[in-house]
Amino acid sequence: MKKQNVTAAIPEIRPGQSIELLKELHILTRDGKLNQDSRRKLKQVYHLAQFIEPLLDGMETLVDHGAGKSYLGFILYDLYIKSRASGEVIGIESRPELVEKSRELAQRLGFPRMRFIASTVEEALASTDLPSSVDVVTALHACNTATDDAIRFALSRQARHIVLVPCCQAEVAATMRARKAESLARTPLAELWRHPIHTRELGSHLTNVLRCLLLESHGYDVTVTELVGWEHSMKNELIIASLRGKPRKNARERAEAILREFNIEELAPRFTY
Repeated sequence: MKKQNVTAAIPEIRPGQSIELLKELHILTRDGKLNQDSRRKLKQVYHLAQFIEPLLDGMETLVDHGAGKSYLGFILYDLYIKSRASGEVIGIESRPELVEKSRELAQRLGFPRMRFIASTVEEALASTDLPSSVDVVTALHACNTATDDAIRFALSRQARHIVLVPCCQAEVAATMRARKAESLARTPLAELWRHPIHTRELGSHLTNVLRCLLLESHGYDVTVTELVGWEHSMKNELIIASLRGKPRKNARERAEAILREFNIEELAPRFTY
């Protein structure tokens, strides 16, 4: 009865949605209320879920890398998967205490087709606890090269769809920074990253461009868009890739040319395999 009252009083909450989960995510207060900040957070959650929902058609396995407290996995399961006869959500997280907390929450909520593995994204590549093929791979705010490890995992498991929100991308910028003097002597384009803030921002942008080219070289169609408005988060780029089976012919060559132009060819093994 309490769930029905809360749902009726707050139109943003969808029929059948777990009130206990929304409280656990701090979207609802303990007494079942929704303040303005929480209303904005819920809107963002729904916004992301809308991007992912079409990818869940026929899905049997979704793997969420760098899951943290597994908020995304819980929301997707609650909204779209718990009412189905099949479909599993697997959260990969390196911090055992968060894995244990997620396991306890899934048991408490009665979400039997959610499981959680204590592992880094890189370790998951060789894990026998994960299926040999998966349908959807997500990695939201997986820091620095963990996003690249998630891409490698998705490619190795022939994922039909990949959803990425990259974060804290430092590797490319660090390589550009280390070779800055050499690059400035070689090309006037190096002025684009002469100043530290430009190095950081351009390095982050190049990282995502190279990731998109890598995915296209493996037969994925790629869409890049904003996740939420810039006023909410600067880590805002949403990359959605769907396997179509026909690689973009010049994607790898373009990536190799970019690596040469920006004097970061040593990163080729990460972006051109």
